[in-house]
Amino acid sequence: MEKQEIRTFGRRHGKSLSARQQWLVENILPAISPKNIKNTGKIVLEIGFGAGEHLRDIAIASPDDIIIGAEPFMNGVASLMSAITDESDNSIKPEYKNIRIWPDDVRQLLQLHIAPGTLDMVYILHPDPWPKARHQKRRLLNANFLNLLTMYIKPDGKIIIGTDHHEYYDWIVEQLKNTKLKINTTDLKIIKTRYQQKNKAGTIAPKYLVLESR
Repeated sequence: MEKQEIRTFGRRHGKSLSARQQWLVENILPAISPKNIKNTGKIVLEIGFGAGEHLRDIAIASPDDIIIGAEPFMNGVASLMSAITDESDNSIKPEYKNIRIWPDDVRQLLQLHIAPGTLDMVYILHPDPWPKARHQKRRLLNANFLNLLTMYIKPDGKIIIGTDHHEYYDWIVEQLKNTKLKINTTDLKIIKTRYQQKNKAGTIAPKYLVLESR
C-alpha cells in the first residue's frame, strides 16, 4: 500500500464562494494549470500564496517568467482568480497572463508536473507554524520536504522562506542540518503580504532565509 503523505495544511474550504468565483474556478482555473509548462524564461513557484497579493506582484515584475502558485485553500484560490480576471468578460488580465495555479498539495505538483532542476526561485511565505508540539509533524518545512524541493530547483536556484513565528524559524534552521541546502543570507527586505500584516505571532518583524544548494 502506498504511504499517504501527512497533511501539512488546514482546511480546504471556508465560506461559500460567490457565483462569479465559482464560475471562474470551474471554467478558467483548468486553463491556467501548470501542467505541461512551455516557456523560455524563468519559472518561479510560490507555495501557499494565501490570497495571491505577492504572486501578482512578482507576475507584474517578471512578465517573461512563468509564475506558479500552489495553494490548497480554495477561498484563497478564488480570491486570486477574482483579482486576475476582468469583471466584464472574466478573461485573464494581460498583466497576469504568466500566472499558473495549482489548487492542491504542492508535493503532488512537484512529483507529477515539474521537471527536476527547473525552478529558478521558490517562495514560501508565512507557512502554517503548527505551534503545538503534537502538531509539529505537520510542519511543511521539514528536512524531507526541503530535500524534495532541492531536487526541483536549478543549481543556482534559491528558496526564500519567511515567517513571523520565530520558534518555527529556529526549527527550520535545525532541519537544514539534514538537508543539501545552505543559508545564502538572512538579510531580506520585508515582503508584504496579508499574512505578514496580520502578524499573528506578535513579533517585531518576520525573519527570512534565502537558501541554495550546497
